Amino acid sequence: MKKIVLLGALLTIGLGLVAFKKSTRNPSKDKLLIEIVSYVLSRGHFSPTQIDDAFSENVYTNYLNGLDGRHQFFIQADINNFNTYRKKIDDQIKASKIDFFNQTHEKLKQRMAQVKAFYPALLEKPFDFSNDQKINVDYENAPYAGSLTELKNVWRSFLKFNALGIYAGLKEREQDKAVEDSTYVVKTDSELEIETRDVLKDDMKYFFEARDDLNRTDYFSLYVNAIALQFDPHTNYLAPSAKDRFDQNISGKFEGIGARLTKRNQEIEIVEVISGGPVWRGKLIEPGDKILKVAQVDETPVDVVGMRLDDVIKLIKGPKGTQVFLTIKKVDGSTTVVPITRDVIELEEAFAKSTIIEKNNQRFGLIHLPRFYVDFSDYGNRNAATDVRKEIRKLKAQGIEGIVFDLRNNGGGSLQTVVDMAGYFIEEGPIVQVKSTGGQKQILSDEDSNVEWDGPLVVMVNEFSASASEILAAALQDYKRAIVLGSKQTYGKGTVQNVIDLNRMITNNTYGDLGAMKVTTDKFYRINGGSTQLEGVKSDIVFPNRYAYIDTGEKDQDNPLDWDRITPALYKKWSSGEQYEYAIERSKNRLSDNPFVQLIDEQAKWVKSRQDDYDFTLNYADYLKRNEERDQKAEKFEKLKDFESILSFKPLPEDLPLIQKDEVSKEKRVRWEESLGKDIYVDEAINVLSDLTKFKMNKRSIAQLKQ
Repeated sequence: MKKIVLLGALLTIGLGLVAFKKSTRNPSKDKLLIEIVSYVLSRGHFSPTQIDDAFSENVYTNYLNGLDGRHQFFIQADINNFNTYRKKIDDQIKASKIDFFNQTHEKLKQRMAQVKAFYPALLEKPFDFSNDQKINVDYENAPYAGSLTELKNVWRSFLKFNALGIYAGLKEREQDKAVEDSTYVVKTDSELEIETRDVLKDDMKYFFEARDDLNRTDYFSLYVNAIALQFDPHTNYLAPSAKDRFDQNISGKFEGIGARLTKRNQEIEIVEVISGGPVWRGKLIEPGDKILKVAQVDETPVDVVGMRLDDVIKLIKGPKGTQVFLTIKKVDGSTTVVPITRDVIELEEAFAKSTIIEKNNQRFGLIHLPRFYVDFSDYGNRNAATDVRKEIRKLKAQGIEGIVFDLRNNGGGSLQTVVDMAGYFIEEGPIVQVKSTGGQKQILSDEDSNVEWDGPLVVMVNEFSASASEILAAALQDYKRAIVLGSKQTYGKGTVQNVIDLNRMITNNTYGDLGAMKVTTDKFYRINGGSTQLEGVKSDIVFPNRYAYIDTGEKDQDNPLDWDRITPALYKKWSSGEQYEYAIERSKNRLSDNPFVQLIDEQAKWVKSRQDDYDFTLNYADYLKRNEERDQKAEKFEKLKDFESILSFKPLPEDLPLIQKDEVSKEKRVRWEESLGKDIYVDEAINVLSDLTKFKMNKRSIAQLKQ
């Protein structure tokens, strides 16, 4: 059985290879999939959930929310019929039956067709934005419509809610034009209302076009995931297309032509050309061009107009070195056939990058790591650990005195890269403890005594730093090797997942690609014995941000595993921690007196209050008043944009060729460095590094005086 360990390729699942043969009991692919998935979950999950009536009710609720969370399609009579299965889904799973799915899927298709048929008539009638109508957008707790007539009323309110925002935007545009040009004749309210409905008609057209692109497999994946997510938030089913996207996301690269596509008005359009890819090198295709046909070598071109976007992407992608022929309709209306040789596309924004930061004659380095990427088919290929080592060495060559390691918004990735990376900052020792299904414990250690960087180190985190990010931050914190600066705590994901290829579990597979399961098989623990599950990593220096009071972590997800503790590993702290305590205390004093920090905390509380507000007006005058009050409050927080550090940034000499290869790359670099210059968190991280270096110099001076 092929396994991919999301947090490293070191662990195993206690699943024997079970051959699910084609059987008369499971004649369909969907039924077979349910059988395989339930087997994998019951045998392979770290903490299997009992599949009973309570489980059934949770799946029922989760699945219907996924199908129609806004209550825009089903009516109460549908829900009454579905209720028959509320406590029977567990029995359906055990018998590998899909009656509940079939019934909901067919009814959804019927209701969507009905809404698609009646909504255009709702947009023929003008909206009256002068009445006192209101709408509550707490859709999950709203009742279902009692009939199709009531459903039309629900849609009328929904459409009016969207129309009001469009109308207000058009009104503002007209007012701006009148200010710019005194001779401009402002459109009447009636004209703007008509224009509003025209814009909304186009929006709704694309709304349903996207839903029409979903097929039975997409909806069945939703049903399977409603089952999987009852085990924990990170166990889920990956349909074949989702598995491809997962592989691309975790590796930061894919094989193809190097262009991002979208589908609009049944046409496949190029929206971005990826720098360095085959399309970029060929200079024959540009954003705005449309793909009409796709052909492989010596094959008849396939017309892709109206085809599902995922299916078009499958036709275009392919192994490095192979050719594909695209019939392109250019922006100017001309048509041409463009041959493209596929290649490996590396998404540079997904990889580690660094910059030199200068302040008061001191030079520091910052390494930004978006994720712990790896090519699971070849660990020796490009991965996060080897890239970070390169960045450290480049920075050292420039004489930097300290490093900021930016792990903000880093959701994790490969565990092996974390273990390797942590070893760059310590001599040797344990990095993380892992407990597997069945209770077996393993300690993963750095066994290389070489240290890439032994100087001052600050790790930046936030609420969205998760999993592998938390392992690295926790290890460096436990060793007293780095100061962790950021939100009160990180995300709190202390679990390990394996990706299991379901195709390997069936002999003589005639069903096609079954996809894969991402299953939680292990929990990881800090070397001090505590889990990062739920609690995350507590920052040494707590720095509030606008999401400080929003429910964002693992503890706020459905069905998270519990926090617990195991025996600590044996490890030796890097230092006495005296210099860290000095730097932490100085930072806390700075932040307590910083008006920007106080304003950030106030903004975070305001964001939380707005999140809990579900009631909105559909009256234009009240809408303006509400927006004016919001803008007045928000204007206070505009002062946060005034922050500008005295830091200066410069790329490393080795990076200049990549940065200067095209205007897009240059622009991305300029924007990144501009954002760093206005980043108050980076500014404070540099202050902390400066304090650490000063402490070391002071200690050295005192020692010399004593001699």
